[in-house]
Amino acid sequence: MRLRRAVAVVATAVAATTAVLAGPSPARAATAAGLASTIALSNCSAALVRYPTSVSSDRAMMLTNGHCYEGGLIPAGTVLQNRTSSRSGTLLNASGGSLGTVRADRVLYATMTGTDVALYRLTSTYATISSRYGATALTISASHPSAGASITIPSSYWKRIWTCKIDSFVGTLREDEWTWRDSIRYDAACDTIHGTSGSPIVDATSNQIVGINNTGNDDGEMCTLNNPCEVAADGTTRAYQGQSYGEQTYWFTTCLTGTRTIDLNKAGCLLTKP
Repeated sequence: MRLRRAVAVVATAVAATTAVLAGPSPARAATAAGLASTIALSNCSAALVRYPTSVSSDRAMMLTNGHCYEGGLIPAGTVLQNRTSSRSGTLLNASGGSLGTVRADRVLYATMTGTDVALYRLTSTYATISSRYGATALTISASHPSAGASITIPSSYWKRIWTCKIDSFVGTLREDEWTWRDSIRYDAACDTIHGTSGSPIVDATSNQIVGINNTGNDDGEMCTLNNPCEVAADGTTRAYQGQSYGEQTYWFTTCLTGTRTIDLNKAGCLLTKP
């Protein structure tokens, strides 16, 4: 996983290194530009996000990894929904400067099973954040990403941006007790490091979020913590030291109601259920 580890280890790694017809207006969508719309957390990276159908009067949302959840690593098989939260982070501008603090009051959905995500509701609306900071949210794409697509991975924690392409997709990715599905495998240019957990994966063409950075194989070990392995259909496993991965985010859009709430019982919903 790519959350921040002990300072000495991280220092070494770094050195090596929709419109609606009536009612509220649509929440403005950001054009990916540097570190704009990213949010720095104490241990991870995150982003200010919106659904394709979000409107300006909706509460804004923050997206990071499930393993960045303030309550610690979420056990396999566990799904959190509508939990009270007091998480806060620093909203950044394009150059990585601080615009101010944003605060969450609820975990809308979080899990480390099937995927690795934590989606928070903030205390402010999109309109308020836009007015106060001039910041606009990144849109979560409603489509499955494509192999070969050019992407950027902006890390608010390190104020650094990785640029590469999606190499392929991994049907089953396993790390310690957790298993993820249809994971995004980057090409070698996105050699993400600890602290980049929760960074959005932004499609360079659409400027929309297609995934969330979450892990990489540090030591070449097989299926251990910080050493994910790829599991083939026949159950055989392979590990590739230095290989980094992300998880897809369009799954959120498959579970939305007309009022933009998550309904895990909706037909076609891909998010993991309790």
